[in-house]
Amino acid sequence: MADVARLAGVSKMTVSRVLAGRDVSPQTTRRVQAAIDSLGYVPDASAGALSSGRSEFVVALVPSLVSSNFADTVRGLNDVLGKHGLCLLLGDTDYHLDEEALLVRTLLRHRPLGIMLTGGSHLDSTRQMLLQSQVPVVETWDVPDNPIEQSVGFSNVEAAASMVRHLHDKGYRRIAFIGGASVLDDRGRQRQRGYLQALSALGLAPRLIEHGESPITMSHGGESIALLLQQWPDTDAVMCVSDLSAFGAIMECHRRGLKVPGDMAVAGFGDFEVSRYCTPTITTIAVDPYDIGRRAGEVLVAAARDRREGQPRSAQQVVTGYQILSREST
Repeated sequence: MADVARLAGVSKMTVSRVLAGRDVSPQTTRRVQAAIDSLGYVPDASAGALSSGRSEFVVALVPSLVSSNFADTVRGLNDVLGKHGLCLLLGDTDYHLDEEALLVRTLLRHRPLGIMLTGGSHLDSTRQMLLQSQVPVVETWDVPDNPIEQSVGFSNVEAAASMVRHLHDKGYRRIAFIGGASVLDDRGRQRQRGYLQALSALGLAPRLIEHGESPITMSHGGESIALLLQQWPDTDAVMCVSDLSAFGAIMECHRRGLKVPGDMAVAGFGDFEVSRYCTPTITTIAVDPYDIGRRAGEVLVAAARDRREGQPRSAQQVVTGYQILSREST
């Protein structure tokens, strides 16, 4: 900063005011900016955060970096942050709540402007840290019963139940569910709960296959079909926890000479790209991951602004929609 001040012929305080966007004459601002460009000077953001008590970044924690849905959520969030000159710091929890807790503890030391979490299930220690920090928090991909502060998402329970009713309306009665064996995927467990609730309301018996650790992949779907047919060979429809497992299930049916949907109907969840280009195309539940991220970004930016200006923050729950896309597989 001293080098910039000498080159521009101003004081270090003037350079600091220009960097902070404070009231400096346009002529002086141009001279300081020219010196910054000439020297390739990059301001020390950590020093600015110490003096102001805030940083210029938002944290996003997702359970998997390989999921296109979570990638789209991050993209929506980042597009909003970019418009406000904010940066995104991304963390991968790998579906482990203790890893989420570790990341939250580490990143809170750097005083982020806000934190986006995936899901509404967290360790008690994580909730306590976030509540004490008073950093704006938004939980996504869920409608938590007890939100930390704000949330943007939909009910996975209701969405899964609606798919079961859709299959029932199509005439299917021996409906199975393929999900993971891990308790770490809370959204998968909610979808299973929706399946069970809908089946109970319809007076049908459940057929559950819990196989594979999160994240659930195509191979898990194929392996689960083999397990399903061993236990319930007369199954006429299967709902999968995601489109990836639905694709694997369909490929395994092809290998076994089973027609989809002639011998078995298959439905997925998420409207992944593979669901639109599979043969047959996959009936699925479509959500808008980008919109979830975008709206989460808007909530965080507004909350950070209120906090900076000393305004009270009102908790809000933004409920996003979902849609059943009926395709060839059912």
